[in-house]
Amino acid sequence: MSALENSEPIEVEIIEEQDVPDILPVMPLKNFVLFPQMVAPLVITSDESKKLVTELSTRTPHFVTALQRRDEIDETNLSMEDIYRIGCVARMIKTLNFPDGSTHILVEGLSRCQLEDLMNDEDYPTAHYRMIEDTKDDTIELEALARNASERFHQIVTMSPNMPDELSIAIFNMGTPSQLADLIASNLPIPVSGRQNLLADSHPASRLNTLMEFLTREYQVLKLGNKIQNKVNETFSKTQREIFLREQLKTIQEELGEGDPLAAEILELEKNLEAAGLPKEAREAADKELQRLKAVPSASPEHGVIRTYLDVMAELPWNKSSEDYLDITAAQKILDKDHYGLEKVKERILEYLSVLKLKNDMKGPILCLAGPPGVGKTSLGKSVARALGREFVRMSLGGMHDEAEIRGHRRTYIGAMPGRIIENLRRCGTNNPVFMLDEIDKVGKDFRGDPASALLEVLDPEQNSTFNDHYLDVRFDLSKVLFLTTANMLDTIPGPLRDRMEVIRLPGYTMQEKIQIAQRYLVPKSIREHGLKRNQIKFDPEVLESIISGYTAEAGVRNLERQIANVCRKVARGFAEGKTRPVNVTERKLKTMLGPVKIDKDVAENKALAGVVTGLAWTPYGGDILFIESTRMAGKGGLILTGSLGDVMKESARAALSYLRANAATFKLDEELFAKSDIHIHVPAGATPKDGPSAGVAIALSLLSMLRDEPVRPDLAMTGEITLRGRVIPVGGVKEKVLAAARAGIRHIMLPEKNKVDLAEIPEDIKKALTFKTVKNIDQALRYALKLSEQED
Repeated sequence: MSALENSEPIEVEIIEEQDVPDILPVMPLKNFVLFPQMVAPLVITSDESKKLVTELSTRTPHFVTALQRRDEIDETNLSMEDIYRIGCVARMIKTLNFPDGSTHILVEGLSRCQLEDLMNDEDYPTAHYRMIEDTKDDTIELEALARNASERFHQIVTMSPNMPDELSIAIFNMGTPSQLADLIASNLPIPVSGRQNLLADSHPASRLNTLMEFLTREYQVLKLGNKIQNKVNETFSKTQREIFLREQLKTIQEELGEGDPLAAEILELEKNLEAAGLPKEAREAADKELQRLKAVPSASPEHGVIRTYLDVMAELPWNKSSEDYLDITAAQKILDKDHYGLEKVKERILEYLSVLKLKNDMKGPILCLAGPPGVGKTSLGKSVARALGREFVRMSLGGMHDEAEIRGHRRTYIGAMPGRIIENLRRCGTNNPVFMLDEIDKVGKDFRGDPASALLEVLDPEQNSTFNDHYLDVRFDLSKVLFLTTANMLDTIPGPLRDRMEVIRLPGYTMQEKIQIAQRYLVPKSIREHGLKRNQIKFDPEVLESIISGYTAEAGVRNLERQIANVCRKVARGFAEGKTRPVNVTERKLKTMLGPVKIDKDVAENKALAGVVTGLAWTPYGGDILFIESTRMAGKGGLILTGSLGDVMKESARAALSYLRANAATFKLDEELFAKSDIHIHVPAGATPKDGPSAGVAIALSLLSMLRDEPVRPDLAMTGEITLRGRVIPVGGVKEKVLAAARAGIRHIMLPEKNKVDLAEIPEDIKKALTFKTVKNIDQALRYALKLSEQED
């Protein structure tokens, strides 16, 4: 049996009420629970139920309804496992016969009951039953529950379009809380299992508590549904109102003889596209979108998308180029004025300008300025643009993870926009600017794509003439753009991308270069930015040297600029407080302004100690010195390595120890010493990760110094990789390492023989201040170091 849907009966038979007998027929119900006081139509489907309806019409109209436990049961042999024991005594009120031969009945629930036993003796199942009376409970809590349930159900009836308003009246006329609970349960959308549990519960208070959960959930669902519906209606009404007002406005404009603003807008777009000088492919795409714009209503969201696209196409500098200022002498003066030093970079830029002057259609090279922070990579790009007379565009790539930042979004996405390269060209207004891609070594990669791969096309002179931005979906010529990139280190740049760039290294500045930069640029800039005049403060070269050596330790000049600004702020405060005498910054005043010296000029160890050797290292932020310390203790030949060493550096340490053990006799070492001792190698600054092969010579010399108890002079620094055969092979970053050694007070430097060619890049003043020794093998290096240590200064 199931609940009846709306149908049109052709015959109705009314059944009179009679007394309820002790044995009643049982009618299984599928997915439907009948409650007391509930009137519901049922459709008769099975033969057994049809026989039961016939019997009810002739004998007693009473029967028991029970929920089926499964969808399919055998009604000819019904058992207690097929139905729930708790059901409802019902009375058939009417029978309704339909044209298709089916029979429907209208029934009324009378009381809860429990089936005692089940019999299949007749054409339909029958059972003994026991009426279930509700538990008597007249507490204040029950009254409060009933009142709350009535009010909440009234709110639901008011909000729900599927419930008749008569329920609101009926709910407040229920005689008892039990009747109230049954009425709510029979009309609220509750799962069948929940309905059966409510029917089986004879405690009104418990039923009302359970119903409150269903009432609260249904109320929230209806409230949210009404909110969504109201929002949709408001949006629809607003759209309809806009369309109506636009039609009225159009009629008014026609009456006044005014033109259509949309037509004027499209005409303006056509003029802008014509003036932009689009290539054939781009013009065809723009004309196609223009025709779509004319056909799309202005109120449609698509209208705004097309309009924005055409605006971008019209504003791009397809054929607009700035005229190059190709005076080589003037360009050199501009570069010299803006930057001190950087001769190789300036030379390469002037070479490019010279070729461009002779060959106008030269494709722009891709220059990568690689060096530590603060050496002027970014500001150099601005000087190049000024020397060429071009616009300057800077785009930072640091932390970029999305490929769409380079190539743009496809217009199928909401809020799509062109990539940052096209957008920057649109803003600068020319197709040949100096375009600086800053921090190219810090490009990221994730699920949104690989921006570095997208840059392959941008930075390839053979391909970027047909660059395709996803938003434009047409080719744009980038070959006239002079791309400059900057990086602190090259290792993180993918190989194919690095191969497309010409790398120019900026290793850092010497002491004299920093003094010149401070005098020419940093001091005047800081004086100007702090509201001072040139005659109010004076920095002597000796003071600048003290600031550089005592308060900064860097390859660039950023910290130097900060310390000069610190001095200027303190002088500015004095003038703000009423002082009038000019200030001459001396070394004594410097300590008052900046505090005690933070960095010892002679960073190298002052005292020679056995087992301690000074090495040279390269970092992305310039060169540096590091100390290799070795010691031994009683043990079984173990090797301990500490100091956050990387795998390559650990291998260098093992190779150095193996070489010394293999050549113990040559170096007059007791072979048993290795077997009876544990050797510990440590590189201070343990929190800083260190790696690379260039410390091999220093580690070998540190071990030999410790084992022979012969100190190595502290002002000797060395670099070089060793092999198990004792050869010293070349390393990189020689210039950065030498400059770092000079800053730290080193006087002697030992290099691999094949790095001798790198000395040509060392500034002359540094060469004069240092002595250099090149070695081919570890034996030569050890002899030189120990011999030099025996000499007195």
